[in-house]
Amino acid sequence: MSGTLAAGALLIAAVSGARGTWSPCGLSMISAINPLSERSRGNRYWLTASWFVLGSVLGGVMLGSAGGVLAVLLGPLGGHPVAAAWIAVLACLVALAADRRLAGFQLPLHPRQVNELWLTRYRRWLYAAGFGVQIGVGFATYIMTAATYLVVVLAALTGSPALALATGTVFGLVRGLAVLLSARCRTPAALRQLHLRLSQLEPASLRAVILIEALLAGGLAYAAAGIRAGTGVLLLAYLIMLAGERGWLRPGWRGAARSSTTG
Repeated sequence: MSGTLAAGALLIAAVSGARGTWSPCGLSMISAINPLSERSRGNRYWLTASWFVLGSVLGGVMLGSAGGVLAVLLGPLGGHPVAAAWIAVLACLVALAADRRLAGFQLPLHPRQVNELWLTRYRRWLYAAGFGVQIGVGFATYIMTAATYLVVVLAALTGSPALALATGTVFGLVRGLAVLLSARCRTPAALRQLHLRLSQLEPASLRAVILIEALLAGGLAYAAAGIRAGTGVLLLAYLIMLAGERGWLRPGWRGAARSSTTG
């Protein structure tokens, strides 16, 4: 069961990190650090990108360290793996409800962007690594999915500081690697085309996170109590997704349904 929880923490870290690509900061980093922009500043893109990824990994290590501290505090749960698994299931369902905006519910988004004035004020290594740290730590800029919160919860529930550190590092690495998406953009048209493709893929990225949250909730329930529990949690997760997608439970949804039948 602990293996399932550890695997789930690493998976959600990777998925959440990837989803961060579509944050305003993630997209602005692709626009700010690319072969075109770095050439105009007299810099080599690959070196700047390397500083950025290094900073993002460092931010992920900071995130994982926080999860490690929580893992130590939750150490007594290590003797009760079933309880830890059910807490993880609940956390997955809460994250799912937030990402689906069930009844208007959502977790704080922290609408903050990095300061792009750094690009002209500081040396390359400082602005690239500094941006990376803020991106990689997860909570310093826009939070694009409740799965970012879930990363910390699952990392802590593993009860292992080492696993928590690995989870945060994976998150930071995946977030940082997004800057490499622009590696082949040698013209303004190519950069615009990249942003267009990313815009088209944005809804799918959110759906992927939501699906992983649902499957992880079911998988953890299965590991904790067997197939009936896993199936029941998967059904509950499906109802949360359906209710969120169709706007059930939101203020005024009953009135909207009545007006559609009487109009």
